[in-house]
Amino acid sequence: MAESISIQQARKLVLLSQRIPPAKQSGRALSVTLSAIEHLGYIQIDTISAIQRAHHHTLWNRNPRYLISQLDELMVNRRIFEYWSHAAAYLPMQDFRYSLPRKQAISNGNENHWYERDKQLMESVLRRIADEGPLMAKDFEHNGEKRGEWSSKPAKRALENLFMQGELMVPYRHNFHKVYDLTEQVLPDDTDTSLPNPQEYVRFLITRYLRANGLGMASEISYLLKNTRALVSDTLQEMVSNGELILIKVNGNNYYVLPKSFELLNIPLSRNKLKILSPFDNLLIQRKRMQALFDFDYQLECYVPELLR
Repeated sequence: MAESISIQQARKLVLLSQRIPPAKQSGRALSVTLSAIEHLGYIQIDTISAIQRAHHHTLWNRNPRYLISQLDELMVNRRIFEYWSHAAAYLPMQDFRYSLPRKQAISNGNENHWYERDKQLMESVLRRIADEGPLMAKDFEHNGEKRGEWSSKPAKRALENLFMQGELMVPYRHNFHKVYDLTEQVLPDDTDTSLPNPQEYVRFLITRYLRANGLGMASEISYLLKNTRALVSDTLQEMVSNGELILIKVNGNNYYVLPKSFELLNIPLSRNKLKILSPFDNLLIQRKRMQALFDFDYQLECYVPELLR
């Protein structure tokens, strides 16, 4: 039978797991930023820039000493990399192998991303980068009209397909434009590139999510991750049976928790620190979850037609 905890305890577990507010820090600010990314598992990349991009805000809320230059430094030092989580994201390099199942599925044609693949053009783009080194989309001339998906140039579509299937990586950005290079030129030599089997992959998804979020449901853990829901549900039951997870109830709903996470309930939660979060913050990204746990709902107005705002 599932143990019950109060909604106040659940909220505390979630907030402290998300490192909000951040604990007292020591060491280099850059190391704290890397630790935040590795703990949270991803930082969603914000392509909209009004005042400042949201990924910087997300990190600043976990590290008061955060500087925008730190993300660039971590990219150049190969401690993080760009790829797809539930959306475009910065990911810890230590988790690189867990990006391989999606890359393999896209490469094999078992999963689609945004663009149809033009294999001949992709081969041409790949050869040019192999010959010339890192290139941006603008380095590929295109005098015709933009057409098709997102009105992007053919070379841009080819670059993104090669990126999504793992043949290209982004070593850095220039004025926020992606610079593409061959994966073997970017990946550190000691990176684990072994393909996890489905069980390993799903266990990683579960432990990463619960470590960063305190508690979770199967639907939350598999959020926007194709073809994972059934295996996540089965693996959660297995992990409860062997004592790796604990099943709890909050307001009548079942959630899963890592046993070690309960230690957070013994840590005082500051009540005099206010944090303003962006809609892309890891804490807020799942609206149904926020409504269930915090009785809070929001709407991101930039995605609402202007007349309905």
